[in-house]
Amino acid sequence: MAGHSKWSNIKRKKGVNDAKKSKIFTKLVKEITVAARSGSAEPALNPRLRLAIQNAKGANMPKDAILRAISKASGNDGSVYHEVTYEGYGTSGVAIMVVCMTDKVIRTVANVRAIFSKYGGSLEKNGAITFLFDYKSVFTIPEGDVEDQDDFTLGLIDAGAESLENDGGFLHVVCAIEDFGKVQKHLETVAIAPTSAGLEYIPHTFVQVSDIALPKLIKLIDALQDDDDVQKVYHNIAIQPAQEALW
Repeated sequence: MAGHSKWSNIKRKKGVNDAKKSKIFTKLVKEITVAARSGSAEPALNPRLRLAIQNAKGANMPKDAILRAISKASGNDGSVYHEVTYEGYGTSGVAIMVVCMTDKVIRTVANVRAIFSKYGGSLEKNGAITFLFDYKSVFTIPEGDVEDQDDFTLGLIDAGAESLENDGGFLHVVCAIEDFGKVQKHLETVAIAPTSAGLEYIPHTFVQVSDIALPKLIKLIDALQDDDDVQKVYHNIAIQPAQEALW
């Protein structure tokens, strides 16, 4: 189950100041609102809402903010969000997947295209780069929450987990999309709450970039992440040890 950790490469490491935290909370509110509107406003009856709340708690979102987001979903504020995914290339042939949640697709695609263009990238047609990624269920768990990792690993295998990787004090559990519910239920059974869980694009082909090209790619990824309509950004940059300071 263990193996070389790729998570340090595909996650953008940024300090979270107040402005950044506010943006994170805004994205979480969107997910909670959409989840509540897609089914019951009662978490026990709505797996997607339960997951959204779990992720919000993992990001230390205040309880009252979570409750307001659920309450907002039962109202009529005129906002109907759609989930859309865009694919593009950055410089050096780096593949980038951009997952958005928007109430106006025309605005969002224009903004995403403009960001790619500004930093030397290009927005591509759907399907252009998905073959470079695997779409998997991923659970992130603090390593300290696991008392016996061997027993924990065996239980996960029985639940359908494909891999368990350690990265900087966190365990990343990966499984097929259809096994998401079984792994989630197993974690609930052993009383372990992930800091985050959901479906993610995991690259299986990485691209090495030069020290000269990397800063521009970082700016592209940061600009995409800073857009209000963007929920998540995935890429296949292979960060070398000497480049960690830049990243």
